[in-house]
Formats: sequence, structure tokens, C-alpha cells
Amino acid sequence: MDPEKKVVPPKKKKKKMMSIQLKHEIIEKYERGVRVVDLARLYDRNTSTICSILKQKESIKAITPAMGVKIISRLRTSAHEKMERLLLVWLTEKQLTRCPLTEGAICEKARAIYADLLRQTPGSSTGGAPEDSFKASRGWYDNFRRRISCPSDVRNFETASSDVNEDYRKTFTDVIAAEGYVPQQVFNCDETGLFWKRMPRRTFITIEEMKMPGHQPLKDRLTLTLCANASGDCKIKPLLVYHSENPRAFKSHKIIKEKLQVMWRANPRAWVTRQFFVEWVNLVFGPAVKTYLQMKNLPMRALLVLDNAPAHPHNLEDDILEDFKFIKVFYLPPDTTTILQPMDQQVVCNFKKLFTKHLFRRCFEVTQSSNLTIREFWKDHYNIVSCLRIIDMAWQGVTKRTLICAWKKLWPEVVSERVIFEPEEAVVEEIVSLGKSMGLEVDEEDVNELVEEHSEELTPEELKALQTQQHAKVLQEIGTAEEPEVDEVLSTSEIMEMLELCGATWCNSTS
Repeated sequence: MDPEKKVVPPKKKKKKMMSIQLKHEIIEKYERGVRVVDLARLYDRNTSTICSILKQKESIKAITPAMGVKIISRLRTSAHEKMERLLLVWLTEKQLTRCPLTEGAICEKARAIYADLLRQTPGSSTGGAPEDSFKASRGWYDNFRRRISCPSDVRNFETASSDVNEDYRKTFTDVIAAEGYVPQQVFNCDETGLFWKRMPRRTFITIEEMKMPGHQPLKDRLTLTLCANASGDCKIKPLLVYHSENPRAFKSHKIIKEKLQVMWRANPRAWVTRQFFVEWVNLVFGPAVKTYLQMKNLPMRALLVLDNAPAHPHNLEDDILEDFKFIKVFYLPPDTTTILQPMDQQVVCNFKKLFTKHLFRRCFEVTQSSNLTIREFWKDHYNIVSCLRIIDMAWQGVTKRTLICAWKKLWPEVVSERVIFEPEEAVVEEIVSLGKSMGLEVDEEDVNELVEEHSEELTPEELKALQTQQHAKVLQEIGTAEEPEVDEVLSTSEIMEMLELCGATWCNSTS
């Protein structure tokens, strides 16, 4: 042997990952009569690999991954599958509030969901500590993100920095100065969730419902896009997304959606999509701003300030119709929504307090002028049509001073010292007074808790209830269910269909 001749070790063969769909396909062909050797040749695998799959075919056939899952490298229990489906729902709900998440928070929630699922499954406990059987390790976390096709550099789940670079403010003011924008021409919009059928926790209505067998939390949520300009004198018609395209209350009240004070859109998750947002810009925002600028005799140019929410396309200017090309878009940097976003500076919070005030006032007026109890009003006389009227009153009630002061962090030059927030304590006090007049046990803390509940942690039970509610709305759309919620067992295919948008939204948010 030539000593100078180097011996090259054989190249290690890279392991091929096999998706669960591919395994299903192999099993199906085998059951149709295809031989093992032919399957090995067809899929470029060893016959031993094919045999291993066939030995576990019953377990494999029982596995149906959550929507968006591309690869399952090893067999897992149904609890793992259910946990990841609920985790996807939770992640999407957190997306709604733009709550920054860390890897640790996601893993902790995964462990909690898994432990809860095991506790509810007879005979599945592992020595009294169910969570010990699932560690939610870094390896699981990486695989979970890979299975739902999300890139490894997901910024969306990293902790938001509170140290905002002053360069972004300077960039914004430079754009304002260069283009000569005045406060009337600069707009900001933001999405927020609204749980429109929720009462303070301590009221007897909520307490009684919680004690009822099979109780599901009142999670009837809609999403609103609120928008106004920096001078506070131009509020745009909100975009509203609900679970149902045609709620039953619309039919009984003969509602014409085109005449509503909101732009009505619907999908099973009640979430603003990019398509809905672009439609709102072209059908509502553009025409309203054009009319406003003409009325004010201002130059035909406008700036729309957006954050990096999934519904806001980064090429939005390309999607704007020719008639509204005078609208330019300025994007806030990632992870600064709660710091710089004008609508997040008390505007949304003030709107929700006003919504609660008008809701309580409506309840008080109806019950005082009739023989109805509060329970009867809440059950039979408060529906989505009533809610729309209250939304309009609350949005009109947000004051000009509140809207102007919202810009104090991003554009402090437009906020004069004379412009101060209208005291919100007065609104809260009025809510408490109305509640006590109706015999409800409610105080200021209850009201503030109710307003802030949209960002609270969802329990595994609430995640399941939200899944069921979304499913019921889907059935309602195709005419197989009525508006009242029902307890039902969801099939895997139904869950996969409902979670399709969840996985898509999460992944799109990282692009």
C-alpha cells in the first residue's frame, strides 16, 4: 500500500427524515398489495426501514398531525398531538395582543397544557407528576418550530426591548419634515380584541355561569382595527372581524352590512388577515382620507403609520388602488408597538372603558324601564347588533385630546402642554356607579380587570372552549348549527381545518 496515499473514510450517509404523511402512504400501498421490496425501491429506503414502519402501522395510522406539521420523526402519544394543537391556538391568541414571548414562556405553557391533558385522561398519569413525562426541552422546541415550518430566527417570540433607539424617532420626524406632513395628514391604526359578552368576574351572572355543568368561559371575541389622525379630528370607520358572516341577529334586525358603522368581515378565528386589511385600506381608509383632505383644503398626501403585525403587508403601497396612491406607509420597528404605537398609548384602553360604560348604561336603562332582570337582558336582549351600536358610541366618545396625546412618544412636537388626557377615572367611576345601581358587586379594580382581560393567560380549558366555539361558528356558516354554543367532540380533521389559519398567521408574522 502506498504510504503517501491517503485513506479517505467512507462518507457518512445522511439520515433521511420521513414525514408522517409518507409513512401513511407506504402503509396504504402495502395494504393494497405492494411488496416490501418494491416499496423500498420506490421510496429509496432499506427494506428494514419499510418493515419497521409496517410493524408500527396501527400506531402510525392513529397519528394525524396538526395543520402545518410537516415532519414527525418518531411516534408520539395523542396527548402530544392535542397539546401542540392547543399550543398553536394559544400562540395565535398571544399574537392578537402582540405579547412578546420567550422560548421559556412557550415551553412552560406547553408543559402546563400537556400536564392538564394527562390529568384529564384516565390511566395516563405518570407517578403523580404528569408533567415529568414531557420536559418541553430545547430539542422539542426546535422540532416544534421546524414541524410547523417556521424559520429558526423567529424574532416574534423574543423578548421585546424597552430600549427604543432614538434613531427611529429621528427617522420618523425626518420623513415628516421632508414631505411637509401636518398632523391632519398623519394617521395610525391598530388592531385589538374585544370580548363583547363578558362581565366582571364577581358579578352574579358570571359566578352562576361558572358553576353550571359544562360551563365554557364567555369567549365571544371580535377584532377591531381603530384608526385616527394625529390632530384627533378624523376617525376612520373601524374594520371589524367576527366569527360569523351572517349572525342570526342580523336577520331578525334586517341589518344591511354595507350601512353599518364598521366594515364587517368574518373568518372562523375573528382575526384581521392581510386580505381584509388591504380591502379596508382601499374601500374605507383611502376614500375617507381623500374626502377629509379635500374638505380641509389640504394637499393630497397622507402618511399611515403601521407596526409589524401579521396583517400589515410590507408591500402595502403596491396594493393601494391608483386613486389613493397619495397614501404612503411608515413602518414602526419590531418590538416597539407598546412603546411607540400611538393607538397603544391609552387610546384602545380608553375605548374599552367607554364600551363598558355604554354597555352598563344600556343594561341599566332596559332593566329600569321594563320588568326584565339583568340575567334576562344579558341572555335575550344583548346580541351582536346591540354590541355594534355600543362600539360606535364608544369610538365616537374617544376624545380629540386622547387621540392627540397618543402621539407624545413618537411625535411629541404635535402635543402641546395644554393638551392633556381627559380623566379616565371619571369613566371608571360611572361604570361602578351604574353597576351598583343594578345591584352588581363591582368596584374600580373589577372594571380595570375586565378591560385588561384580553391579554390575560388562557388556561387549557379556555383554549379547548375557544376551539369548540370556532368550530361551532364554522358549522353555523354552512347552516348546520345555530348561534348558541354547544359542547361537542371535535374530530382531528375538523381541528386541522380550523388551525390552518393559525399556523399560517404565525409563520407569516416572521416574514
